[in-house]
Amino acid sequence: MKAALINPNLLVQPKDPLTTGIVYMPIGLAYVATALRAKGEEVTVIDAFGARPKEVRREDRFYSFGLDPEETASRVAPDTQVIFLYANQLTNHLAVLKILRHLKERFPNIPKVVLENTQAVTAYALRFAAPEFYSAGADFILTGEAEVRAVRLCQVLARGGAEQELRQIDGLGSPDFYTPPAGFLSDLDALPFPAWELFPLENYWALKHAHGPFESRRYLPILTSRGCPYPCKFCVVPETNQRKWRSRSAQSVADELEFFSRQRSVSEFHVEDLNPTISDERTRALCQEIIRRRLRLCWKIVAGTKVESIRNEETVALMARAGCRYISISPETGSPRLLKQMEKPFDLAHAVRIIKEMNRRGIRSQACFVLGFPGENGEDRSMTRRLVRDLTRVGLDEVALFVITPVPGSSLYGTLQGYQNLSELNFSPSWRSDYRLLSRFRLNLYARFLLWKFFYHPLKFFRQVVNFLLKRFETKMEMAPYRGLSVQWASLKCRPL
Repeated sequence: MKAALINPNLLVQPKDPLTTGIVYMPIGLAYVATALRAKGEEVTVIDAFGARPKEVRREDRFYSFGLDPEETASRVAPDTQVIFLYANQLTNHLAVLKILRHLKERFPNIPKVVLENTQAVTAYALRFAAPEFYSAGADFILTGEAEVRAVRLCQVLARGGAEQELRQIDGLGSPDFYTPPAGFLSDLDALPFPAWELFPLENYWALKHAHGPFESRRYLPILTSRGCPYPCKFCVVPETNQRKWRSRSAQSVADELEFFSRQRSVSEFHVEDLNPTISDERTRALCQEIIRRRLRLCWKIVAGTKVESIRNEETVALMARAGCRYISISPETGSPRLLKQMEKPFDLAHAVRIIKEMNRRGIRSQACFVLGFPGENGEDRSMTRRLVRDLTRVGLDEVALFVITPVPGSSLYGTLQGYQNLSELNFSPSWRSDYRLLSRFRLNLYARFLLWKFFYHPLKFFRQVVNFLLKRFETKMEMAPYRGLSVQWASLKCRPL
């Protein structure tokens, strides 16, 4: 079949361009593209954001970056037989709906399928939003990992799309039925590498900002594993991955690093796994393979990992030798009481040892925290403040402070009310009744962190300023103001839709 794959626009909240509007390359869609092509399907990609990432309009109280929805639909070839639209991030939900409405008007008889992103904490479980997709024009939602399921769907549609056959595709939903996903991909090494040649990579690189700190001329995201074994209540991943963790072999990952470093001259890779270091043995094997092949590149764990799974200082040293330059961890809160309620284990003493060693080895570190978990009080926030100070003292390079939002698919979904649409479920949920209190605490803690960093590590503090001025970003905090300024500059030229 001839398939069109669409990546939606990027939506940014005007009042908070620092924590919204983060750019993620659509690696999940790139995997679907290569899986379809490997089975003989003809694939075209329309990247609504990547095609014109600096073009902006004001839509629904958001800035929308990229092609307008009508132009996105117009780029679908008339002889297309199936359209896949990637629901990449929860905050872009309205962009997905707008594109669907235009596709429905232009192509009423072509099957339109919304794809779930299962490998991001910023995504959402589509079955909870299915009625909105169907109302906007979707014929199907496809949940679970899409590589095999999308191929099966194309094969069934090519035979006429009998409902009996469609119902047998696990993970597929329509207005008339939903068959939950059954199982996960077990042999990740068998997947061909993402089809990045179909995407406007130069446009992403020209932005000079990304999800992870971007300091080279070119970078690519990479998935070395899938899933996460932890049950954190604020996270969608237990729903989309059922606490199953699977990994690629060290050889497979090194093959991909080597392939794209040679084919695309990429020297920087951003690990977007949900939890890449679960197996210390695999982490060490990957490092040893990179060193053995003498690959001259840097890699960064930008989406976070469980710090306890980085076994000891020897593993950190090996990671540094292999080119690791950045690791994000997620303590979430300084309150033992809240950690228990979140079902989020965290070993502070171990984190201190690992961050100390990262600091010694030149690996930049980030610690992520969530604010506003149901039941949080002033004492809990005070404990978070103390934990940030303790980690800063031993060499922590940056913090990220997110306000809890009820992600569809998480245990918290339905517990907080006040938002008007799913795109408002971002890191700065201004609709929350306690948002002003939480926002003040967040800003105050960011300011305190910078003061503590200046006091404990003045050279690091001044290096951060220099990196910002040179656009050589070693941390997200250096990059975020640049991204925010870029959004504000673009907004001066924005036009209403």
